[in-house]
Amino acid sequence: MTDLMEQLMECMFLDRVPPQWSKLAYPSTRGLSSWLDNLKLRLEQINRWKEDPSEIPKVIFLNRLFNPQSFLTAIKQKYSQDNKAPLNKLYIKTDVTKKMFDQIEDRAKDGAYVFGFHIDGARWDVNLGQLEESWPKKPYSVMPVIHCRAHLLMENKKEDKSVFQCPIYATDARSKTYVFTAQFRTKAPPHKWILGGVSGILDVEGVADQANPEMK
Repeated sequence: MTDLMEQLMECMFLDRVPPQWSKLAYPSTRGLSSWLDNLKLRLEQINRWKEDPSEIPKVIFLNRLFNPQSFLTAIKQKYSQDNKAPLNKLYIKTDVTKKMFDQIEDRAKDGAYVFGFHIDGARWDVNLGQLEESWPKKPYSVMPVIHCRAHLLMENKKEDKSVFQCPIYATDARSKTYVFTAQFRTKAPPHKWILGGVSGILDVEGVADQANPEMK
């Protein structure tokens, strides 16, 4: 019984991801059992795409990618090639739909439909299409499918006070797990959500975590 084996046994008993596993894996704050279930879902998405790489999935679960930033960068690169636009002046524009992942019938004509976002500190009202106060005892709100597209950053553009520039993080630890900034509609002043520490989190146990759609 080595020290490494003893550490592994202790982590399994306490439902923790062993350090020697987590240092090679994606950012996550899950317990071991939930982490293993999530790892299986991530592999299933990659394997579906691997079977036919030319067949683009209707919806990508962004929260199941090892490096979601790379996928978003690919969207910008495709736009840059098609429109001869400078890559360093592009950003990801997010349009929130009213549909869940299993209600999307066709692939996006430009960009991609993505799923797996959770709002921390607020909730998304699907009917109104905007941010609202969280329900009591429900810190997270699952977002519908989001259409991510590349857009050219306009200089000297006036700030749109009906849009909250929401930081998206891989885990609820936030810190170094920043992914990108999304734009969400809001009736309240954006400063309200900034003071409330509202952000988007990808890796959260919930509806988006349990969903297992047919990707083709």
